[in-house]
Amino acid sequence: MGFLAGCATDDKDRTAGMKPEEIYAEAKDNMKGNLYDKAIVLLDKLEGRAAGTPLAQQAQLDKAYAQYKNGDRANAIVTLERFMKLNPASPAMDYAMYLKGTINFNDDLGLMSKWFKQDLAERDQMAARESFEAYKELVSKFPQSKYAEDASLRMRHIINLLAKSEIKVAYYYLKKGAYVAAINRAQTTINDYQNIAAVEDALIILIESYKALGLTQLQDDTTRVLQQSYPDSKYFPKPGKPADTNWYKFW
Repeated sequence: MGFLAGCATDDKDRTAGMKPEEIYAEAKDNMKGNLYDKAIVLLDKLEGRAAGTPLAQQAQLDKAYAQYKNGDRANAIVTLERFMKLNPASPAMDYAMYLKGTINFNDDLGLMSKWFKQDLAERDQMAARESFEAYKELVSKFPQSKYAEDASLRMRHIINLLAKSEIKVAYYYLKKGAYVAAINRAQTTINDYQNIAAVEDALIILIESYKALGLTQLQDDTTRVLQQSYPDSKYFPKPGKPADTNWYKFW
């Protein structure tokens, strides 16, 4: 009997007699103590208990953040997307977009910042692209948001990393003699990522690929574009100095 009574006590929801504000306060205390798993349970209960209220909306946002900090990126994104779908007029929409972008930014860009150590597959770029889109939507819809400036800076960082990853793959194909694939990757960089340093590297890869394929006219045309756009390019020899044979070292 004692064992059964103990089980009944353990299964009882101790928050049953708590006010929503008390549940929220305890959840915040858990988050401050990095006890995110406990905070998530409380916020889940609060979301149902206070449904339709601003506190329930806040619980959703805090739960997404707690899930993210607890290492559960997938559920954090699901929570945020549900929040945005259910609360399109929420004054916290800019924060939701920013948090969504930041979750993806921190998830894969740590990996991407080490792209020089490994091949970067398309699946590794997905979170970065999703992060960019979330920040882009934030900046577009809420240009006056306090998160807009930081979102813009992060977008620029993402663009540079994505472009560099394309260049790395293009050079890999060039080195392996897959010149058409190298050309396609280099052209993608030029078309998709303008006014950044990686475009110079893309032009160089095009020149080398055209040269290897014997496409002299295309090689000459691209060389002229490189000279006009990057007159001080590392690809061209400087007066009194030999040509830089390490032009392919982009990083």
